[in-house]
This record gives sequence, C-alpha cells and structure tokens, in this order.
Amino acid sequence: MDLNTVLDVRDVRHREPWRPGDAWLGGGTYLFSEPQPHIRRLVDLSRMGWPPLSRQPDGSLDIAATCTITELSRFARTLPAAAAPLFEQCCRAFLASFKIWNMATVGGNLCNGLPAGPMISLTAALDGTVLLQGQDGATRRLPVTEFITGAGTKVLRDGELLRSVRLPARALDCRTAFRQASLYGLGRSGSLVIGAGDPADGSLAVTVTAATTRPFRFWFALPPTAAELRAAIDGAVRSDEWFDDIHGLPAWRRHMALLQAEEIRRELTPEDHR
Repeated sequence: MDLNTVLDVRDVRHREPWRPGDAWLGGGTYLFSEPQPHIRRLVDLSRMGWPPLSRQPDGSLDIAATCTITELSRFARTLPAAAAPLFEQCCRAFLASFKIWNMATVGGNLCNGLPAGPMISLTAALDGTVLLQGQDGATRRLPVTEFITGAGTKVLRDGELLRSVRLPARALDCRTAFRQASLYGLGRSGSLVIGAGDPADGSLAVTVTAATTRPFRFWFALPPTAAELRAAIDGAVRSDEWFDDIHGLPAWRRHMALLQAEEIRRELTPEDHR
C-alpha cells in the first residue's frame, strides 16, 4: 500500500531529532499493509547492520530487532539447544507467505503487540527480555511479559527503539511443548500455549498468549497439579483480559488455553508426579 501521508524516509544512521509523525521502519510488513494517516516520516533501520542473531559468552542468545523470520528459522535449525524446535513452531504460527517471512522482523512483531504475535509467544515463553534505547541513547531492559501491556499496547516511550531481545541460556536448555488453536485450518491463532521444563531444577513455566490480550507466564518451582495450574491461570487472567475478536470469543479462548495448558503440564511432568 502506498503511504501517501509519508513525506520523507530517513536513514537512521543520520541522526536527527525525533518529531511528531515519525515511525521506525523495520521490515514494513505491517506499516505497508494498511493506511497510516498519522505518519509523516519513516526512519529506516535496515542499514544498521546489526547481526541478526548472536550467542553471548554466558550462552544467552541475542536476537536483533531487525532479524527476519527467515533468518530466525534458518538459525534455529542448527541451534544445539533443547528448545530449538520451538523457534520453528513459532515461525510457522505466522501462517504467512515466504515474502512476509523474508521481510517481517522479530522486533516489528513485538512492537505491534498483537495477541497472536508468535514472536511474543516465543520470547515470553523463553523468559526473554527486550533492550530499549531512547533518543538520548539511554537503555533499559524489561521482560517481554512487562513490555506488552495489552492488545496492541506496550511500554515504548516516544521515539524509543526496541534494539534486541535476549533469551537466557537456561531457557534455551529447557524441554518445550507447543499447542496452538485456531477457528480455521489456516487461521490466526486463537490460543497459543507453550511449556518450558527446566532440567536443572525441575521447574515448569507455562506461557499463555493469543487467547489473552497480553502474554502471561506462570512459573512453578515444582510441576503443579492440574488444579494448581488451572487456579493460577484463572487467578491471574481477568475476565476482560481474555481476548475478543472475530477469531474467537473470550469463553472459547479461555477453554482452549486451559485445555492446552493441561496437555502441556502432562507432557512435561514426569508420570510419577502428575
């Protein structure tokens, strides 16, 4: 789509004061998908040259905001980590063409903040943290579960940039389980639940996304019982936080999320502890 309100496209390397009507341009798959009448100038991030993915000395993984879905998928195929299959499962949850995969970015998916954003699901489930950079160069780091505050809303300040997301080494060593539900065979996720079992201490994390307006991550020091898991989810997710749109009613989303969470609990819990 032509954005006929945009008057200029600037290279981010040529630093200029942020002004009303500015927007960051990553892959552009969302920006160019519908009218953006409030945008007057795009600030292009594509020439920053950030490494898409990089392992840190402590074993954690940094994913640049400009990393594309294609780059993430290819990297995960050679990642020697127990959680590696989860990357491809979340990439496939896009249900998008190869053209979108080649342009859409991890940072863009996070910054859209949509309930069905599979990069939100992936990074929240693996205890990810985002690195945010302000116009003055100051940085701050937040958990993904705190970065997204509602359907399409996040804690980004005016002109602030999502630079990267970090996944800790311990999370990459987790055994994972994935469940996705949609009203249609090739439809948007109505509920997406991920489990991560930590072999180091036996803890279990269950993350609910798509069914809710924001990601919810539930951590248990020991695998919970079915009743404990259900109580934790129902106690944390308010009735108005079950998402409601044409892709699923709140009651259906809650039902599916609870069902998937229980399936994951059973899959990742040793038989003698179920």
